Amino acid sequence: MLQNKIYQNFIKEILKTFFVILFGLTLIAWTVRAVNFLDLIVENGYSVATYFQYSLLNLFGILTKFIPLAFLLSLMIFIIKQIQEKEFLILWTSGVKKITIVNLFFLISFFIVIFYIIFSTLITPLALNESRTIIRQNNFNSFLPTIRAQQFSDSFTGFTFIVEKKKKNNIENVFIHDDSNTLNNLTTNQEGNISTTISAKSGLVEEKKMVLFNGQIISSRKENKKNEIIKFEQLNINLENLQTGTIKQPKLQETSTLKLFQCMNNLIDESLGYCKEGTKKEITTVLNRRFLLPLYIPIVALLCSFLLVKTQSKSNYFLNRYSIFFLSFMILLYAELIVRYTGISKVIATLFTISPIILIPIIYLSLIFKLSKESIINE
Repeated sequence: MLQNKIYQNFIKEILKTFFVILFGLTLIAWTVRAVNFLDLIVENGYSVATYFQYSLLNLFGILTKFIPLAFLLSLMIFIIKQIQEKEFLILWTSGVKKITIVNLFFLISFFIVIFYIIFSTLITPLALNESRTIIRQNNFNSFLPTIRAQQFSDSFTGFTFIVEKKKKNNIENVFIHDDSNTLNNLTTNQEGNISTTISAKSGLVEEKKMVLFNGQIISSRKENKKNEIIKFEQLNINLENLQTGTIKQPKLQETSTLKLFQCMNNLIDESLGYCKEGTKKEITTVLNRRFLLPLYIPIVALLCSFLLVKTQSKSNYFLNRYSIFFLSFMILLYAELIVRYTGISKVIATLFTISPIILIPIIYLSLIFKLSKESIINE
């Protein structure tokens, strides 16, 4: 009973440290990413509410990337702490075998694997897809934040503009070029593809409306290149039909696992951006990342267990500690790098798949050998 309580405390301690490190790393990375997301407001004119919703949902996409590293750090911290506080020594003297603790670490690693797979296959794609839906359903909120003095802006599809001066919502020396037919209602001939250019001395901007003063409209049909020039003293422009250049079609990372499997089984729908003939290699990479990458976590648990092996001197212990961390980190780095190419090469895909199958029993048998040899010496 006492040993069971000790094991339960070990599990709680490791998992508590794991979640603290995981959320700490995630929040740091998310803060950096959230700064980049400010372009949604500055470049594309989305509302602050849309920015926060999109940013918060992207938190789930960052979280899964740090799960293996968080587990490595939490397990290393736990083992080193227990060794320094002589907690393990009490267990060894009470008759507990070191391989029992190794098995406990191995068991915890599978809990982390399940946690990783649940997030990578279900929660993360759902959250990222919802973030893309928010961008797709909410158009820009205000045109004003996208205006920067003496800088060309092409934040909107087929719509380019520049102003010489900007003070609050007043603008001067305005130039607009539209190839998206958004402003074709300003010309007498509204049929066909029309390129519209507007220049004005001054103007006012309010949310999705613009009022220009003292300028001219130059419209030309792309078929015959005939120009039509209209001068104006005041021109009211409705910008509600402008479309931002933000990607609105879900990426593969934002697509549900079920849909990706359907796509791999030749249920091709060319109307869907993620399910075309040329995307199968990318889908393979995404699925390998969601299902097979977590299998490298038990390897980390076994490598960290080598810290339990008794060293001859204190200097060897410190050297052993750093070398085990470096080796474990390199395993995670190897998995992260090689998974990117599993959709390109069958050889790399096979190597990525069989690596955990080969490494786990080899490392586990090496641990058994080391620990059994240690017990024989002690006897």
